[in-house]
Amino acid sequence: MKEMYLAGGCFWGLQKFFDQFDGVVSTEVGYANGPEGAAESAPSYEDVCRSSGHAETVRVVYDETRLSLPELIGYYFMVIDPVAVNRQGNDRGIQYRTGIYFTDPGQYPELRRLYDREERKAGRPLAVQLEPLRNFFSAEAYHQKYLEKNPGGYCHIPEKYYHL
Repeated sequence: MKEMYLAGGCFWGLQKFFDQFDGVVSTEVGYANGPEGAAESAPSYEDVCRSSGHAETVRVVYDETRLSLPELIGYYFMVIDPVAVNRQGNDRGIQYRTGIYFTDPGQYPELRRLYDREERKAGRPLAVQLEPLRNFFSAEAYHQKYLEKNPGGYCHIPEKYYHL
């Protein structure tokens, strides 16, 4: 199993989006890559909304024999605006920034190649962070699988993307 941490705006919709794919073993929403020193204690949702510096992020555990890294990252870029700074859809703030956070340094060369390809497509620099995971804290239980529990909840990802 491999894991990747993906920040793409509000984590509710990103979690629901990735849960649909064969090869995704599990997902978990949480708060990632807050400032140095933030690793000592988990922020609350309220802390994150008050600009703690963490990004709303989905931890994706996947079976690389059924879902390749290029496929995973391709899906990610399908549902984000990669040039938007600190916002996705109607959500604005540093917690809604985009980022690809990895734990396996061996994945970096392929991630860099995929990132550069997306940047060429965009025709300008991406606002997506590409860096090692520094910290990750699981979000509160009510955020996990939120759109499954609250089907009418807001999400910047269009409904059509939940049925690929």
